[in-house]
Parts: sequence; C-alpha cells; structure tokens
Amino acid sequence: MLTNFPENNGLDLAKIADEVQKKWEKENTFEISISSRPKENPFVFFEGPPSANGLPGIHHVMARALKDLFCRYKTLKGYRVNRKAGWDTHGLPVELGVEKELGITKEDIGKKISIEQYNIACRKAVMKYTNVWNDLTKKMGYWVDMDNPYVTYENKYIESVWWLIGELHRKNLLYKGYTVQPFSPAAGTGLSSHELNQPGTYKEVKDTTVVAQFKLTDASKFNVDSAYFLAWTTTPWTLPSNTALAVGKNIDYVLVKTINQYSGKTIHVILAKNLLDKVIPLENESKIVKQLKKELPSFKGDYTIKAKEIINSRRETIMEFKGAELLGLRYEQLLPYALPHENADKAFRIITADFVTTEDGTGIVHIAPTFGQDDAQAAKEHGIPPMLVLDKNQNAVPLVDQQGKFRPEMGEFSGKYVKNHYYSSEKAPEKSVDVEIAIKLKAENKAFKVEKYEHSYPHCWRTDKPVLYYPLDSWFVNVSKVKKRLVSLNNEINWKPKSTGSGRFGNWLENANDWNLSRSRFWGIPIPIWRTEDGTEELCVSSVEQLKKECEKAITAGLMSENPLNDFKVGDMSEKNYNCFDLHKNYVDKIVLVSSLGKPMYREKDLIDVWFDSGSMPYAQWHYPFENKALIDDGSCFPADFIAEGVDQTRGWFYTLHAISSMVFDSVAYKNVISNGLVLDKNGQKMSKRLGNAVDPFETLTKYGPDATRWYMLTNAQPWDNLKFDLDGISEVQRKFFGTLYNTYGFLALYANVDKFNGAETKVPVEKRTEIDRWIISKLNSLIQSVDKAYKDFEPTKAGRLIQLFVIDELSNWYVRLCRRRFWKGEFSDDKLAAYQTLHECLLSISILASPIAPFYCDKLYGDLTALFSNNESSVHLCSFPTENLNYIDVDLEEKMSLAQRICSLVLGLRKKEKIKVRQPLQKLIIPAENPTFEKRILAVKSLILSELNIKELELIPTDSTFLKKKIKPNFKTIGPKHGKHMKQISSLISNWGNKEIGVVEKNKGWSGSINDTSIELNEEDFIIETADVPGFLVANEGGITVALDIEISNELAEEGFAREFVNRIQNYRKELGLNVTDKINIYIKSNEEINQALNNNLNYICSETLAKSLDFVEEVSGSSVELDLGNGAITKFSITKIN
Repeated sequence: MLTNFPENNGLDLAKIADEVQKKWEKENTFEISISSRPKENPFVFFEGPPSANGLPGIHHVMARALKDLFCRYKTLKGYRVNRKAGWDTHGLPVELGVEKELGITKEDIGKKISIEQYNIACRKAVMKYTNVWNDLTKKMGYWVDMDNPYVTYENKYIESVWWLIGELHRKNLLYKGYTVQPFSPAAGTGLSSHELNQPGTYKEVKDTTVVAQFKLTDASKFNVDSAYFLAWTTTPWTLPSNTALAVGKNIDYVLVKTINQYSGKTIHVILAKNLLDKVIPLENESKIVKQLKKELPSFKGDYTIKAKEIINSRRETIMEFKGAELLGLRYEQLLPYALPHENADKAFRIITADFVTTEDGTGIVHIAPTFGQDDAQAAKEHGIPPMLVLDKNQNAVPLVDQQGKFRPEMGEFSGKYVKNHYYSSEKAPEKSVDVEIAIKLKAENKAFKVEKYEHSYPHCWRTDKPVLYYPLDSWFVNVSKVKKRLVSLNNEINWKPKSTGSGRFGNWLENANDWNLSRSRFWGIPIPIWRTEDGTEELCVSSVEQLKKECEKAITAGLMSENPLNDFKVGDMSEKNYNCFDLHKNYVDKIVLVSSLGKPMYREKDLIDVWFDSGSMPYAQWHYPFENKALIDDGSCFPADFIAEGVDQTRGWFYTLHAISSMVFDSVAYKNVISNGLVLDKNGQKMSKRLGNAVDPFETLTKYGPDATRWYMLTNAQPWDNLKFDLDGISEVQRKFFGTLYNTYGFLALYANVDKFNGAETKVPVEKRTEIDRWIISKLNSLIQSVDKAYKDFEPTKAGRLIQLFVIDELSNWYVRLCRRRFWKGEFSDDKLAAYQTLHECLLSISILASPIAPFYCDKLYGDLTALFSNNESSVHLCSFPTENLNYIDVDLEEKMSLAQRICSLVLGLRKKEKIKVRQPLQKLIIPAENPTFEKRILAVKSLILSELNIKELELIPTDSTFLKKKIKPNFKTIGPKHGKHMKQISSLISNWGNKEIGVVEKNKGWSGSINDTSIELNEEDFIIETADVPGFLVANEGGITVALDIEISNELAEEGFAREFVNRIQNYRKELGLNVTDKINIYIKSNEEINQALNNNLNYICSETLAKSLDFVEEVSGSSVELDLGNGAITKFSITKIN
C-alpha cells in the first residue's frame, strides 16, 4: 500500500495512454465495464461497419471518439453497453481494389479469371488492413468488441439478409422492372438513388453542348421549303439515340428566318418564343451602323435603315403557334447510324411532355428514351420506340454498351468511350466524342450553336467517374408504397443536429424513389430469387433450410444431380455447420430449382446493393431470426438507443437502416443519431493524399496522445459541424487543459505528501469550510449537473467546454491560486485539511466527468487520486457518474464570486495597460455600488479581491458620487434600424442625462419611455457609456461594473514591490536548485544602497515566504549566484544555501 500520492515527472500523454492500455488489457477493464452493469438495464449501440480493405484516416478518429464517448458515459450511468464491432466486406470498394491489384477489369471476370477465383481474392483482400484498424481502435481508446465482430460475408449474416429480403417479398414490396437507372460504367453496375446523392457525387463540369437542327420531313404547314426544330443538349453523345422531340403543349413557339453561323445559309428554325433572345440575340443597331460607316464610307443611303434590314435578315419572326399544334409532326433522323429494332416507323415524331420548360435551352427537348427516365416515360406514353438494336444473341441493347463505349453500329464512333473520363489518362483522346459529334453536325449543317457549358453532373461515389443513365433490368424495393410511414417514423428520431433530420434526411424521405437493389457484380450477397425463364413463376428463398428443401425437390425433378447442402444439418447453429457451404454467387448460381409447374428456375443474376448489407446489421449481427430471436423481439438489442456516423451516411447507412426497419418491423432502427461533419484541413479544404494535406492518425496519436486528440476534435467544434483540423490546436489542448489538470494534481500531491494527507481523515463538513471552499464545491455541483445534462442531450462539445472552463478558470486560476498559501503555510489545521479535501474532491469528480472524452489520462488521474484508498474502483470507467448535491449549490455565493472575478479581471486589465505588475502593491480601489445587494456582495469578497489584486484598500461609493463622471451617448448603429425617425429626439434626450440617469440605465439594463407619443424601448447595446479618468486613477467599466484604480506608488509601496519581486526570484532559484518545499535556507545578497533599505524594511516577510533563517548583506557573493534586477535600475547578485 502506498503512503504518498504519486508524484509524476512530466506530462507525456502518449506514454500515459500506452501504460493505461496495458493496465486495461491485464485487468480486462472493458469486459468488466459491461459485465458489472445489470442485463436488465441495456443501452443499445450499433457500430457502423467500416471496410478493412482501406486504411483509416483522421476522420475515423473523430467518428469513433464520438461513439466511444457516449458508450462510456452510459456505462458510468449504470447501463450495460454491449458494442459489437463489424466489418463491411462486400461491394465496390473491395471489388475495384482487387481488380486493380490483379490488373483486370470487370469484363475479364469469368474469362481470364473464374468467378470463384475472383471471389476468393476478394475474401482475402477485404481483411487486408484488419490489423491496422484494430491497432487504431486500441491506440485511440475506442472500446468495441473486436474479438467477436459481425462479418457481412459470413453465411449466418447472409442468411439473415435473405430472410429480410423474403419479408419484403412477402409484403409485395419487391418488384422487377426494366427502367433507366443511374449506371457506373467504371464500376460496371447500376447505382441506387441514395448512392447518387452521397456528398460530393455531383460535380461542376464544363461540357460541349449543342443546339442541334432537326429537319422537318414536310415544312409545307409553315409555307416554307424547309424548317428545323432546334433542340439543346448537354450530352451530344446521346443524339444518335434520339427518337423524338418534346414540346410543351401550352408553350408559345415561333418560326424564325435566320442564318446558320457555321454554313452561312439562310434557314427557318422553330423554338420557344420566350427563348428567342437567348438563342438568337438581336444585334446592336448602333454597332452595325458604326461598322457600315467604316466598311461603306461612300454609301448614299440611310445607315440606320440599312442596319435594320441587316438585323431583320438575321432574325425575322415568320409566325407563332402553340406547342399543341406541333404534335405528331415528323422530322428526319439526325444521325442515322441505326434504327430501333421494333416500331422504327413510329420514331422521329414531335410529342408533348409536362417537363418541358422555357427556363433554358430552346423550349424543345431532345428525347433519347434509352438514356433518361423522363425521356423513357414520355416516349412510352406516345408510342415512341427507344433506340434499341439487336446484339449477336438477339438481345435488344442500347447503342452504348455497359463499358460506356459506342457499339459497332456507330460507324466511325464505334468502340469509343462516350466520356473521356473512362479512358486511362494516357489513352484519352484530345477530342471527346461530344466534340467529334459537334464537328460532324457543323459540317452537315445540323448544328445551330456549339459552346462550352458549365453544369452539375453526377459521378460514381466510388470510382469518381461520371455516371450514365442506362436501361437496366433490376429488382426494386417499393419505397414509394411506404414513404409516408418512413416519414412518420423519422419524426420519432432525435437527430443531432435536428436540421439534418427534418431537412437533408426528412426531405430525402419525402421525395424518395424506389430502391434499385440490383448490382451487376460478383462479390456480394446474391439476390435470393429464382425465376422461370419466362418470368411467370418465382421463388424467394429466405433461409438455408428452405434452400436445402428446394434443392431436394429439384433433384427429384431431375434438374440437379446432387444437393450442395447435403452436409448442412438443419437446426445446428454451430460455426462448423455454417461453414460447410457458401452462399456467394459462384456457388448459388449453379443451383437450379423447380417451379410448381415443373419448370426449371434460375437465380436472378444480380447481387444485392451492399448498402442493404449494412442496413441489415441490427438483425444479421445476431443471426436473427434463426438465433437470438429474443434480443430483437423483446427490445434488448433493438432499436438502437444511439448511433453516429459521418454526414455522408445520411443517405447511406442511416437511410438503409431506417428503410429496412420501417418496412420489415414497422419501427425506427435508432432513437438518437449524431451526423458528424467532415474533418477538413486547417484552411477548410478537404483532406486528400493528392493535395498533400492528409493527416496520419497514427503519427498524430503517437505525438500528441489520444486524449489530447480526442479532446481537441470533440471540443473545437460541434461534431455535426465541419472541423478545420489544426495540429497546433491539439498542442494548445495539451498545454492549456491537460497541462493545467496535470499541474493542479501535482500541486495537490506535492503538499499533501509533505503534510501526510491521505484522504482517510475525517471529512470537514462542507458548511464549516471557508467561503472559497464552499464556492468551488458549489461550482463543482453545478458543473456535474450541467455536464450530465449535456452528455444526456448528446452535446459533447458543450460538456467538454464546461469541464475545461471549470478546470482552467475556476479551479486552477481562481481557487488554487487564491488558496495556495493555505496549502504550504502553517500547521496541518482543519482549514488546511478542508483545502486538501476540497481540491481532492474536485479533481476526483473531474477525473470521472472528463473520462468519456479523455479515457486514458482520466484513468491515470483517478488512479493517482485514489492510490491511498482501499475501497476504490480499479478504473475510473467502472465508477458511477457523480450525482450533484443540490444542498451544496449556493447561487448567491456563486454570484458573489463571479462579481469578484469580474472586478479582478477589470483591474488586472488596467494593471496590464499601465504595465504595473501584480507583485507591485497599490493603495486603493474605488467601486461605485449601485444598490445594497451589490454592496453586500462586494463586502463579502472584499478581502479576496484585495489579496488577489495586491491592493491595500477598497472603497465603495454611491453611483451618483461626483468622484466619477460618467458620459453616455446613443449607439446609432443599433438604434438607427429600430427607431430611425426618432433618432434626433433620442439623441437630444440622452445628451442631458447625468450620473443618476446613467445609473438607472445600468441597473435596468436599458431604458423605456415615450417620445412624441411613441413607445420607445432601448437595451444595453443601444448605449455607449464611458467613465472619465480621474487624476492619479485609471478607470474601467464593463457590464454595469465600474472600477477606479489608484496608480500612485509611494516609496513604501515601491519597497514592498521590490521585496515581493525578490521573493519571486528566490522561489524560482529554489526550484532550479531542486530544493524541497520544506527545506530551509540562508540568503546572501551583495550590498546595494538602492536595494538594502527596501529589503530590510520587509525582512520578516521575505524570510517567512522563502523559509529563510537569515538574509545577510555581503560585499561579495561567493559560489554560485544569480543576478538580481528589480526593475528600478539597481542590479546586484544573490545566492542561497540549504541549511542541513
């Protein structure tokens, strides 16, 4: 058993973290923190699974610290907080990484490498950085069960996902449709609408755009030989697939005679009347006149008339008509590379559509049904065929393949990517397909205008390449059918910040599209649906047991020779039993089932969207409903009480969790959610290796320690705001907060060990302790109350800042500084004991309050503070959260001390301004007392104020005293916007006010009255109050408090100041020599007439403060000495010797 409090030699937060981590592992602290809490009191937390094939970044430290904080807090509050780690093992991140590593593309899978080999490579690669993630988790102090994680590629997890799919199928919430969907050629798969709305997926791009000329087959309706419809597109590569043009039924259109700027030919064009000036702007008449005069100086006619003729020749409106009159008109195919394989005779007609507007373009929309959902719907309504051609297998396909290349039908464009982004950087051609098509249209008099246009375009969230809208045969979750319920349940969730839940997330739900579940990939959970080739019969498999039975039926029907699940024993939930088969694509695609009519059924080829995997984790992590059914059904593990992830998960994991739980369980998946912001560099730029501004999390944790890193990240900005990450900020946290906490404990340990205080002494009743003790205890209990509420409300930044404010400003800079003499002067009295107990109680409470944010250092601090106790917990994380004692909260006392602090702050500001050190005593401080309560409170803390400020006298005077003359004037900046027309009268009124009226304004924190029969209300901000300086005094005021400081320094005060400065130098020199605080000394000082008198007159004070037995003036100081400059121009030397 220790007999002294541990005294530490320097603050090394990284070293402390290593030592505490080893202690946790040795003592199984994490496991005990769970098992020691009752099962009947669970707090449910869901861990969003990361993918271990990528390395963690500094933003993961932020996200995981946030999650860890609330789990630790709830443990302190007596909850059992199970937290199971997880790994997201499927999807594009894994597959793209493997393809890059193997040097293949999606098209090579099944050719150069089998699907089985590919999936084996994916299974291996997905856990590539598991050890790195585990290391980060341990180093940053994130407590989560890494030994028993859920893994999304395991058969048990997949079976639970299949069960959820089965439930959706049973509820008729799944359907198959051939529709135009977002498609990523670079990834080789379709994307869901929520994937397309991840942060950063829409990027500003500059594309070649074309206003194309579509020639009418018969222009006689307009009494002209030929005419063209003008249609604008930002995707010229879709023009070969055009099969219709859409107009607005009630939009006004015009036939205009004009000149094609590229061919120079006169043509007739049709476009929306409202867009005429934008597409064919009128030329400036005066500009043309000026040009004519220069080019035709001998012209005899009227230049203005000639200019008008030129303008009319370039843009002459021939006739107007409504869009409805254009319906059914035919036009020539713009780029005749191919024809629709069906109903080609119905293509190339004018149709009407509600989405046509006159906001931009020409008011006529180019329709390519294969590459736009709105286009496809409008075309279908009017019987317009899509541009689909037959491939070599007689399948109808678009003119662009799934790699993003034009098909062979496209002539000179065949084999070219429709977007240059799909080429490798070294193979990208100088001219994109869009540019080449624009050039071709110009040459054929089919382009009216070609220009660059900047607009927002969607990109794949994983490859960062542009997406296409592409016709896909996909399975969908019918979200629109249950949209209202999703919105209703969302209103039950506590979102932090609330604006995300009602705004970004809520608006998304209200406009949610059906969820495209299909992914044309290889490594993922297969869609468990088998269908006949004609699609008339289908079966959704919801369990391994069901699949085994269906395989037996297929064997009986002669469709299979053996059952791949022969070794699987129904009802045996052992890992061994579930590892005797594989539910991935390369295995289940070999299974042919039999329909009720005896037809063969084949599995639908696609995989399930990986976001469905992660959204299934509340149930699949427990293998529900096949095992642990009660955990979900009785609410002990569902829904979550709390989840947290980055803002990018708002339309990712947050959405899929909510959608699945709403549709399958008619319940929220989580009750409280924090959507944390991005971690940017210190300049507000997104971090990336390419920009060279990424921060290595391991280097940061090693250099600064996890506690300082966590504290900085969680207190610098609200977690839902973006954090501008600056390493200098962590250094400041190390120095200011942890340095202060470390030094405060060091102060306690140093003097406690001298006086043999061990904490076992009889408690001095709080009511018998000094006023400053009772004040800090009152502040401590107020802090406990406020921090508990902040944690409970999921406000970690507020909690951390409250703790920091208390430690730095109230405990260290006020309580310890004002009480330091109580610790090191005099005998071990009840007053000194009360000081020890008070400081110890404060630090002990702080070690618990701050432990959720700074788990390592707080455990070290708690261990040091309880090192002499026998009945303490082995870790701070096994403690109970402190409970505030309302009887100890003294609001009046806190107000008194706050008043003293504000007065001291004002006076210290005056000292700093005048460059008068606090060690220099001053004679008098004068304060106007506005009322008896104010006066009473100041008198209660008078001695404290005088001691803190090193002032001899404090005098209170009435506020209307003539000693101080106050001036007041209106603040025109704030009054003007409110009472502008009365400004003159208000100014006149205020100019006549004296000290009495000013005192009323200060007391009432404003003024109200009537001016010209108008009620006027002014607050504190509407006045500028100043106090004129008094000779020999400096004056300052703030928040209704005025102080006047006497700055005249008499000889006696100056001598005392010299003595105090000398004491400070001696104390510093004692530290340099390594003397103990109890060591007594002799002082030798070289005699100097300018100094001797000052020191002799304060000899007792100097010897008492420095534990000096004598102070001798000598002619020469022998041995080691220190130069002494007391600031008055006199310089001498002194030395000290320890008395044995």
